[in-house]
Amino acid sequence: MTPRQKLRALAEARRGVLVPGAFNALSARVIEDLGFEALYVTGAGVTNMWFGLPDQGFMGLAEIADHTARIRDAVELPLIVDADTGFGNALNVRHTVRTLERAGADCIQLEDQVSPKRCGHFAGKDVISTAEAVSKIKAAVDARRDSDFLVLARTDACAVYGFEAALERAALFAEAGADILFVEAVTQAEEVGALPRRLASPQVINLVIGGKTPISGTDELGRLGYAFVLYANAALQGAVAGMQKALGVLKQTGTLHEDPALVVSFAERQRLVGKPALDALERRYAGRIAKAHL
Repeated sequence: MTPRQKLRALAEARRGVLVPGAFNALSARVIEDLGFEALYVTGAGVTNMWFGLPDQGFMGLAEIADHTARIRDAVELPLIVDADTGFGNALNVRHTVRTLERAGADCIQLEDQVSPKRCGHFAGKDVISTAEAVSKIKAAVDARRDSDFLVLARTDACAVYGFEAALERAALFAEAGADILFVEAVTQAEEVGALPRRLASPQVINLVIGGKTPISGTDELGRLGYAFVLYANAALQGAVAGMQKALGVLKQTGTLHEDPALVVSFAERQRLVGKPALDALERRYAGRIAKAHL
């Protein structure tokens, strides 16, 4: 199967597949190396890493497309790509889908916030009208070239209009052709349990460490019927903690050795970025050149 077909099969299985977020190609390599089945190209992570800014609409299409293409080259895993609000109206969404499909995305996530959007677990969110949101989902569905390319529709209406209104929006997104639904930032355990019962389409739940949604075990969420359990920025938060720890020791002591509690080894870093495979290719091509001159 292609990565897109694999992702569709994972969605339909509804077994709570863990999906970590990648904020660059190296983090994607780590996710694949650890055996995860899919990854999420996180807009918040790209914004934090690329600009050093919070997730408040600073990322554009060019940045997320560039990261998607680099991650696509680095890993074989299915890629769910965060496209925020689609970067404009329904026509802009068409362009966004075409751009990200070409960059190697297997699924695009679109949300219904006003622009500039903000992290789903921040206060002060607002959403566009239901009619406009539905039109953008229809545009995304129409724009895809490959029928296996998936559209993931997210609503942030729960924080603005309440849980029932968010359910109504999500159902309309499914009618518009969305393959996967995502009701962001539910705050009650009862709501977490109700979503897979109330909506027929495969669903994502987003577990933000320190966020608004109660953290539940992946096995439990799989039993409830969620397709994907998203940890969009666990890798980024872990990387920041690791940098602070290692550099804190360096600042305090003035030196840093190859301590596995603080840093990966030089050899492990080279393995993750594929140096052994590139060395083998270099030997192969050098051998062919040498033979050609005999």
